[in-house]
Amino acid sequence: MKNRSVARLLYATQVDMGGMPVRQPLPTQQVEQIDPFLLLHHADIKVPTRVEPRHAGVGPHPHRGFSPVTFIFKGGVHHRDSRGNDSIVYAGGAQWMNAGRGIIHSERPTDDIHEIGGRQEIIQLWVNSPMKQKMDQPAYFPLEADKVPTREIDNGKVVARVFSGNILGINGPIPSSINAATLTIQPGGRVEIPLPADHHVMIYLLDGKVNVGDFGLVEGLHLVHFRQDGEGVAIDAIDETRLLLVSGTPIGEEVVSYGPFVMNTQTEVLEAMRDYQMGKMGVLIEE
Repeated sequence: MKNRSVARLLYATQVDMGGMPVRQPLPTQQVEQIDPFLLLHHADIKVPTRVEPRHAGVGPHPHRGFSPVTFIFKGGVHHRDSRGNDSIVYAGGAQWMNAGRGIIHSERPTDDIHEIGGRQEIIQLWVNSPMKQKMDQPAYFPLEADKVPTREIDNGKVVARVFSGNILGINGPIPSSINAATLTIQPGGRVEIPLPADHHVMIYLLDGKVNVGDFGLVEGLHLVHFRQDGEGVAIDAIDETRLLLVSGTPIGEEVVSYGPFVMNTQTEVLEAMRDYQMGKMGVLIEE
């Protein structure tokens, strides 16, 4: 298998999201998107004990035109939305929401967050939707840790957990054309992952150190964007490493975004703002 070469190495700089410190390797001043991936946020936050969990985290806010996807590494996330979904997913699971024509949701720590360590570590990935699907009915797919298919490689030194698509011969349960998996690799562990030639591919290291193909050393808090010049990627761990691997077919359409709305034209963004203000994306009242 000819492995892909590295196009870019992007550092996850710290940014402030409404008072919450998060790491953001995408977008940057150099890279607006890695089509169809629009944004990646990595947060590792100690939930303050002075604030009730139901008032912490991210309160009700709208989305339209893309899928905000949350992978949970520590703690848990309580999701509620204006379609009536009310769901808790703990570490090892994911919450995949297709915002479609419009939805309001909140993402709070679980009520028992302080009993299970008091930390919430997540990655949120924004996956664009093609024009023909931006006004689909919203859909929400929670996936708990024990429902995630897992495969061990290299005598157990590599553990891959597949959420969607097909990676290493494993089909993920979430209905999406995106390939998404998390990998934990022990020192000395090696994995080669075949991926479709037309996909854009990236990995994000939460921590640790790896050698990537012929490129060499990559450390934690970095995103690797690969060229479309091979059949897969090769990763060799130096330290224990946790990473997210995603790939998807580029959409190749104009992207116009404003805050929580991602559309194809400025007019569509203004329509989304109007529809939200008129209540057309529903109402979320947290009990």
